[in-house]
Amino acid sequence: MTNTTMTSAPPVRVGIVGLSARGGWAAQSHLPALRRLPGFEVRALAAGSAASAQAAGAAHDVPLVFGDAAPLVASPEVDLVVVSVRVPLHREVVLAALAAGKAVLSEWPLGNGAAEARELADAAAAAGVRTFVGLQARSAPAVRYVRDLVADGYVGEVLSTSLVASGRRWGPVFEPAGAYLLDRANGGTMLTIPFGHTIDAVTMVLGEFAELSATTAVRRPVVREEGTGRPARMTAPDQVAVAGVLESGAVASVHFRGGLSRATNFHWEINGTGGDLVVAGDSGHLQQARLTVRGARGRADVLEELPVPEHYHGVPALAPLRGTPAHQVGALYAALGTDLATGSAHVPDFAHAAHRQGLLDAVERSAATGRRAVPTDLAAPSGS
Repeated sequence: MTNTTMTSAPPVRVGIVGLSARGGWAAQSHLPALRRLPGFEVRALAAGSAASAQAAGAAHDVPLVFGDAAPLVASPEVDLVVVSVRVPLHREVVLAALAAGKAVLSEWPLGNGAAEARELADAAAAAGVRTFVGLQARSAPAVRYVRDLVADGYVGEVLSTSLVASGRRWGPVFEPAGAYLLDRANGGTMLTIPFGHTIDAVTMVLGEFAELSATTAVRRPVVREEGTGRPARMTAPDQVAVAGVLESGAVASVHFRGGLSRATNFHWEINGTGGDLVVAGDSGHLQQARLTVRGARGRADVLEELPVPEHYHGVPALAPLRGTPAHQVGALYAALGTDLATGSAHVPDFAHAAHRQGLLDAVERSAATGRRAVPTDLAAPSGS
């Protein structure tokens, strides 16, 4: 992914749907990244009510505030609509933005299920506007470095890959603000969020799945609210195990567990005819995790750390954000700015999102039927 920013074009005027005075993902990642990058100006926000919008505008120094998304997407002061709300609300906001002819960045997952993602991708194609999806794990410097190591033959021919990770949420205790994640019907699950971000990066590095077999389970059907101990029902799977074959012929194994482990929270191996690579991190949220890369090849039999070369960090303006979730989001915005200015396609679009949600649909189909599944061919993947 190219990490350059616009310097001479007029700034992209951004409106964020879902920026809150109480914090949350937009405040933790989108806003710090946009404020650091040249070429962007946060002009507007929309929240769930006029009062909450006013509070957010005052807290974040955003000049235009709206109590719902409709006037924001219609505003001539907004060039790019950023959708940073819960998954069940994506469809309504995205369709409104597309109808207004605005470029859209939607957080991942794009839709609540593969069919909804396909609907939004088709609507974007019909509207003829630029779209982007927040699959920022592929922007992580360590991930891009590993992609290039593999492409340059560090491990030789890839024979297999194995990954074990923790979902961080979906464990025995849930935060009050994350209660909606417990319900599978809401579309924000361990499968769609950390697994989805991570598997997108894995396929960027190693290629797409040709077929797979999957098992999912809810091993903790009742979990407790943090602080109060209130019990709540969880229907979102807290165990996701996928085994399959990539289009290259390499064998893949991926296992996500809910919560955090006392042992391993992110371990990804790539094994080849000439060497091995290991990526380790602090959680299965690869889009946020702090990562280290180790490797060995040839006659070496001990893994050594492979520091990520400085040029993979790309954008000097983002240097103060290293080690925070905003860094990868900032790298995505930097590439997005280049895409808007030059017509390039570095950032995944809605068609890519529909394709990726087709892979998750295959996981669910296999888990439900006990049979192998082929990822739904909803669209060809994009982004680099």
